[in-house]
Amino acid sequence: MKTLGAKGLKNLKMLHLFLAIMWIGGAMAMTILAFTGKPKTGDELYMFSRILQIIDDYLIIPGAMGNILIGVVYGVWTKWGFFKQNWLTVKWIITIVQVLFGTFVLGPWINGNVELAQTLGQEVISSADYFHNLKMTQTWGTVQTIILFSFIVISVLKPWKKKA
Repeated sequence: MKTLGAKGLKNLKMLHLFLAIMWIGGAMAMTILAFTGKPKTGDELYMFSRILQIIDDYLIIPGAMGNILIGVVYGVWTKWGFFKQNWLTVKWIITIVQVLFGTFVLGPWINGNVELAQTLGQEVISSADYFHNLKMTQTWGTVQTIILFSFIVISVLKPWKKKA
């Protein structure tokens, strides 16, 4: 199969970096906001939850999905392949785990809080479910963000030797 030329590789790398910035920046913004936001009323809790959801929907999800697509393009149309390097294999595994965890665990907590705040109105202030979801978003969002920073380290240092 034909591989990308130098210009195509540069464009691919720029797109990859842009999408990685969206994903990591969104995760950082969400984590910081989850810890520092101090809404006091039901309406404020709704808006707070909605802002977290918007960050997820418009930065994190497109950044993550875009990076998976870019990874496929790298794997098919460049010399890097999918699993030729151990560090790439590690990045693929971590990426898939991150996306699955975000989709099936973090996403429902984030979306659930928007729904709870919208449904309960002012009574959301006393909702144990809401604050459990927020605590889980804070905890596991922080873990996800730290893992995303490991992608930078892995991509720059390219640890572990090439597979034989």
